[in-house]
Order: sequence, then structure tokens, then C-alpha cells
Amino acid sequence: MNLESFISWFSGNYVEVIGVITSLVYLYFSVRQIIWLWPFGILSSALFIFIFLNSKFYADMGLQFYYLAVSIYGWIYWYRGGVNGDEKSRLPVRRLTRRLTWLLSFTGIIVMLGIVYCLKTFTDSDIAWGDGFTTAGSIVATWMLARKILEHWLVWIVIDSVAAGLYFYKGLYPSFLLYMIYAIIAVIGYWQWKKSLIENQEQDV
Repeated sequence: MNLESFISWFSGNYVEVIGVITSLVYLYFSVRQIIWLWPFGILSSALFIFIFLNSKFYADMGLQFYYLAVSIYGWIYWYRGGVNGDEKSRLPVRRLTRRLTWLLSFTGIIVMLGIVYCLKTFTDSDIAWGDGFTTAGSIVATWMLARKILEHWLVWIVIDSVAAGLYFYKGLYPSFLLYMIYAIIAVIGYWQWKKSLIENQEQDV
């Protein structure tokens, strides 16, 4: 690709590129447990609302509105867990309980079936099941992140891998690359948070 072709491509995809960059910053802060992940999450969600609307990812577009709300909630929840508003939240990492596992699994399945029904009935989506699965899983995982539950990273590994395949299929190559990176960093995030959890448990002994 020569410079002229790149400029032409960038002029038509700059919103997606900026969305990818802000999402990577959000992910970095998430792994590091830095509370400023939430404002970057708000900005990223606003950009991807526009992107998904144009690409007919209607469920994912709706998901971004949910992300906006959860980002506000997470920002407040993490801040209250901090010490005098320290930028690195002191809210401890928690493990997923068995009861909450069943509750979130049931909720995710119901949400997915509802989304698939709406997409098949009211839209021209050609990826209803894939879109419904990633959307429902993302809803559950984002809530888990806001509550700082370790296992939300495991959910993201699955969701991001499936989403990457869908974006490649739809020709959203920057987003495909982003979600492949997401899946890899989710593995790193899991081990980083697990290390933090172990350190906190040792301090409590």
C-alpha cells in the first residue's frame, strides 16, 4: 500500500482507528487496575456506536450504550474503593462465587436469546447468533470488571476471540486486529489480576 492509498483508506476509517487506539489505552489501564480506564471506555464506546451503526452490528451498537452506563458506574465504584481518590484503585480483586457463576450464566443465556430474537425479527443482521453471543457475553464481562471480579478476563478471552472472527468476516480489519490483541492481553490481564489477588490474600494473613 503506497502513501496515497493509505491516506485514502485512513480518511474513510479514521474513526475506527481512533476507536482502536482509545480501546487499547482502556485495556492497558484495565490490566494495571488504573481507574482512568473508565473515561477512555466512555470515549471508545461513543466512537464505536458510530462504527457499528454503519456496519449493521446493531446489537454491538446497543452494547456501547450499556458500556457508557457501566463505565460511569465502574468509575464511581472504583473511586469509592480508592484512598482519597488515588488514581490506582485500592478496591481489591475478588473471585467469582459459585452462586454468582450460575446467576451470570443464566442471565447471559437469557440476554443472548433475547438479542438473537430481536435481531432476526427486527433487523437485517446476517450474524444474529454471533452478534448475540458476543453482546451478551460482553454485558456480563463488563459488569464483572466493574465489580473487579478476576474471572471476567476468562470471559473476555472467549468473547474477544469470537468477535475477532466476526469482524474479519465483515471486513472490519482494524477491529479484527484490535480484538485479537484483546484476547491476548486478556490472558495477561488474568495473570496480573490473579497475582494481585494472591498478594492481597498474603497481606491479610
